[in-house]
Amino acid sequence: ASQDLTDAIRERVTSAYESGTPLHIQGGGSKAFLGNPVTGAALQVTEHCGIVDYQPAELVITARAGTLLSEIESKLAEHNQMLPFEPPHFGANATLGGCIASGLSGPRRPFAGAARDFVLGMRIINGCGEPLRFGGEVMKNVAGYDLSRLITGSMGSLGIIMDVSLKVLPKPSVEKSLAQPATQTEAIALMNQLSGQPLPLSGAYWESGRLVLRLSGAAQAVSQAVETIGGDPIDDVDFWTRVRELETPFFDDADRLWRLSLPPATPPLDIERDATVDWGGAQRWLKSELDADNLRALAAEAGGHVTLFRGGGADCFQPLSEPLMAIHKRVKYALDPAAILNPGRLYPDL
Repeated sequence: ASQDLTDAIRERVTSAYESGTPLHIQGGGSKAFLGNPVTGAALQVTEHCGIVDYQPAELVITARAGTLLSEIESKLAEHNQMLPFEPPHFGANATLGGCIASGLSGPRRPFAGAARDFVLGMRIINGCGEPLRFGGEVMKNVAGYDLSRLITGSMGSLGIIMDVSLKVLPKPSVEKSLAQPATQTEAIALMNQLSGQPLPLSGAYWESGRLVLRLSGAAQAVSQAVETIGGDPIDDVDFWTRVRELETPFFDDADRLWRLSLPPATPPLDIERDATVDWGGAQRWLKSELDADNLRALAAEAGGHVTLFRGGGADCFQPLSEPLMAIHKRVKYALDPAAILNPGRLYPDL
């Protein structure tokens, strides 16, 4: 059945390539709000689902793109393992394909790594309907540039993800969270100070005058870190899930939400009066009616960039320089020469 589905998708893409028909790749729809709108014939891929292979002893899982993230995480939990980059779901229908296509990572990202760091390999169908395989199921088996990591975060613009192999990790034996009052300036300074020390940090989040730090690892290391850092222990088991899913009080009325990516030690920007801070200072969430050009100029001046994460129309992502856009176009042409896969999702002319 899986092969039949693969063949059906290939045929659909080949036909679209030959006729120049744009395709709008659709999975569970949990991240449909992200990026620019796409006009094209719907190509539904959620039926291509299921865990293909899982080797707990090897810390590797391979699954089809339509597999629910919740199913994968439940399977890993049976063996006390996890997806280290803590991907946000944004809905019960979140799939592995959408997770990798969006490239989003949760609060553990600066301490464990990003989604693309754990992609060992993948199988895709390119814009000509050709099946391609990149990487494999072990680390360091790739010669040259690993295209599977390039496709992670490309929002379906380079190929239709069919299967993905991921490196997984054991869940930490002990996890504790500590809270303390802090201004945004104080929180950013402390986050960066602690990040430079040999502490088992796995989360650093500030919102509304409260800094919360998560420690994960061996019991003795976590216990010593708790003594070093201090603060009030919090027993809210769902706190970090709410951070991951953007469900803390800050996001309740965030119809127009900006994501700032900045060097972690950047002091609060003047525009950040209504903001929250994650990733030890590197990710800031902002509710602002300022126009995109002003926000982007301020972010660029600080050495970062800004994305209109939610509530946008076109031009959600910070524009690229001409040389970078030229590279993007060459890569796009190599994998999708007729530009039929999710056209415009990343940039209007890509």
